[in-house]
Amino acid sequence: MADTAATGRFANSSTFRSLRHRNVRLFLGGLAVSQVGAWTQFTAVAIVLDDLTASTTAIGILTALQFGPLLLLGAHAGAFADRFDRRRIVLWTQSALAVQALGLAVAHLAGVLNVGVIYALTVVLGVVSAIDNPARRGFVTQLADPDELSNVMALNTATMTGSRVFGPAIAAIAIGPLGAGWLFVINAATSVAIIWSIVAVDGSRVHAVPRAPAGGRPIREAIGFIRSSSLIGPVFVAFTVVSTFGYNHNVSLPRMADELWNDPRWFGWVMAATSVGSLAGSLLTARRHGVGISWLVASASLLGVAGLALAWAPTGPAALVIAVPLGAGGAAFIAGMNGWSQQVCPPDMRGRFLAFVAIAFLGSYPIGGPITGLVGDLIGLSWSLAYGAVATLLAVMWLARHHAIRGTMRHVSDQGSTLAS
Repeated sequence: MADTAATGRFANSSTFRSLRHRNVRLFLGGLAVSQVGAWTQFTAVAIVLDDLTASTTAIGILTALQFGPLLLLGAHAGAFADRFDRRRIVLWTQSALAVQALGLAVAHLAGVLNVGVIYALTVVLGVVSAIDNPARRGFVTQLADPDELSNVMALNTATMTGSRVFGPAIAAIAIGPLGAGWLFVINAATSVAIIWSIVAVDGSRVHAVPRAPAGGRPIREAIGFIRSSSLIGPVFVAFTVVSTFGYNHNVSLPRMADELWNDPRWFGWVMAATSVGSLAGSLLTARRHGVGISWLVASASLLGVAGLALAWAPTGPAALVIAVPLGAGGAAFIAGMNGWSQQVCPPDMRGRFLAFVAIAFLGSYPIGGPITGLVGDLIGLSWSLAYGAVATLLAVMWLARHHAIRGTMRHVSDQGSTLAS
């Protein structure tokens, strides 16, 4: 299935082994360019909204509107992705995201971009993204061989997080001389890259997967699968808690940059530094041939400890340094969860399973984002980050303890079986 020229180049690389497939290189390349534009737009929208409102609560509401549709529609979108052609779904959703970016650009350049328009177009972004997420990530798994699922999912995460190195930095540099409107145009233009890559993928080299049959109860089946294991359920509980409270930096950082570090551009720079760490964390996960609970525990612990440090970073330069391990831990955790989920999931349920992972990770923002904003406005900006870091550490400690007890019980059970025999 891999093209011959690239096989030798990547065959001996444990980190990039799935890139030996031309289809993987095409799709992830297009995704990387597109996500640079998406993060440029995301940063610019946050800066514009902060200028209009000077409120962390307003940015928390923005986060809720962007990810709320995933919370409401994600499970159904996963069932949809399991039932229909994922490639065609992604082609349509990515085209719609380009149109949404053009809408923001036209509104800003016409001078009518206010809080209401930003919120309305963000809802559009959220609905389309909810449909796109499980289909796009499910499609990625069809581009590599079955024994490379963990690797290609980690590289997909590396692509998504690595793009944040450039997108926020571009926004921080260019929003002054160009204005936000032209940054939205940049996002619309970069969308062409992923649309072209989807069209250019060689369909004969895409792994066919069994489609979920029409009818039945696909969502209930997925929930039942998650609850069927004494380990899968607790992992999802811990993952949901960490996702809800440990990743809301984008809500706090715009205000922290302006009020604590005395320059709103620190938001873009700190986001870029976080993404440098995210890229490293994703690639470290990609090097692994499998992901276990210990990796999830270690990476989430790093996320929590770094989050506490960032909460009381005294200056912008100090925040830049702390942001690197913060990004590494956060990306390693989500990349590890993506890879682990594919190791325990049957092919005809990957869309639904990935949808539930996305719901736990992104769909929880409508809960964590506004709470973080309220904490920042009512208690203090530093505490808006610190409370999430504490919640992260408590959740991962509980998971580690549960896993240790489960391992001890299994060991005792195995010993008893040996003695009985």
